[in-house]
Amino acid sequence: MGDSATLTSVLESQASLLQEAALALPHQFSQCTYSLGHIRQAVYLCLTCTRASPASSPRGICSACSIACHTDHEQLELFPKRNFRCDCPTRALAHPCTLHTTLEEPNEHNAYGRNFEGVFCRCGRPYDAEKEQETMIQCLACEDWFHESCLNLRERPSSREPTPTAEPARDDGASDASSSGLPAPLIRADEYDTLICSACVRQIYAVRRVAGTPGSLMVVRASEGEAWRVIGTEEPKNTGSVDIEGKEDEGAHDASEPSGAGGKRERSPTEGQEPQAKRARVSPDGEASPPCLAPPQDPRVARLLSYLDSATAHDGAKESRERDEYLGAGDTFLTDGWRDRWCRCQKCLPSLQAHPFLLLEEETYEPPEDPDSGMWPGSVVYLFVSCRPSGLSLEELGMRALQRLPREKAIDGIMAFNAMRDDLMKHLRPFAERGDEVTEADIRAFFDARIDETKSKRQ
Repeated sequence: MGDSATLTSVLESQASLLQEAALALPHQFSQCTYSLGHIRQAVYLCLTCTRASPASSPRGICSACSIACHTDHEQLELFPKRNFRCDCPTRALAHPCTLHTTLEEPNEHNAYGRNFEGVFCRCGRPYDAEKEQETMIQCLACEDWFHESCLNLRERPSSREPTPTAEPARDDGASDASSSGLPAPLIRADEYDTLICSACVRQIYAVRRVAGTPGSLMVVRASEGEAWRVIGTEEPKNTGSVDIEGKEDEGAHDASEPSGAGGKRERSPTEGQEPQAKRARVSPDGEASPPCLAPPQDPRVARLLSYLDSATAHDGAKESRERDEYLGAGDTFLTDGWRDRWCRCQKCLPSLQAHPFLLLEEETYEPPEDPDSGMWPGSVVYLFVSCRPSGLSLEELGMRALQRLPREKAIDGIMAFNAMRDDLMKHLRPFAERGDEVTEADIRAFFDARIDETKSKRQ
């Protein structure tokens, strides 16, 4: 700022900082979400509270409690988690909740995955925001986070620690070119809408059925020495394929079977004129079952997913592979409009209904807007010395911290702060009225005088 500045510029600078803070956090953080029940919301892991109770399971807190109750604690943002209820006001956390003061019983229906232990991705490495170079991408289904290189979207950064031996290393990686100093990923963020990780792809039939087909991108290669490439980049078609007479697999259909025996063909506009032998099978009650409209899947994709099932069942043990096979992790990147493209036949629909977020976009809770997040009308002096009418200003956060002190000490602290604030304004007001510069010496003189006054009182 230099050796000197006018009081007006100092106050305007402070007001600008308050404005930036208000824009960064434009919400009210005065209500814990516990009373809202199990909702999808941003969740934070309080590392300080976790270390304080190592014998208990890690717990999560809502965004309001992360600011109002755990202000001075070390925290890790876990980002949105569905069906989660804030743990701050429960007995599971020893630290008291200052927003929901009624002590509640621990939440039994919250799901605490390994993210709540600070571990992310299939590689199982703890997350360190200061050291992590790669962008991480969240799976829509399990809501875990995955490194770009573990998704085979880019080469693993050389400075990154090796992946634990429990999981085979991947090569390429990612979602966005936002990783610091790294080249663009194999699939850019604007080329897909959401990620479903390999484990979730293999568990959800409807997703497994379309993996690697147009609009459901996968990263594969034919051999260890080849570069990774993307399949499923063709433009999705509005017309699906019908399931004609033949057998169906329990997993994804194998398109290598001869047509007419579980094979697929494009739906004909003159379907009503087809021979009887090629019409969709009819259920015993005489009503025709809706045909499967999922697009034909490359048989190598179906075999890759089956191989990954087997490898998972055998703790990663590799089996012999044929030459004409795909290698890959099995993750699927769904492009825009993917919810409109699902097949809703009798076999695909139940797996979609079991995961409603695949059919309808979820609502993620956000704290209510703070009507006073902008600049409060009035002088910049008022902004500098006063908290905003509502919401949590910096001063109010300090007041909340004082609430954890014994009552007498808290009152003494508040009185001392108010006295210093008033004295500082009295000291600076003449400068403002005259339009004089406030030098560093002027500020030091004020605090030196207060220090001398304090020392004289103690003697």
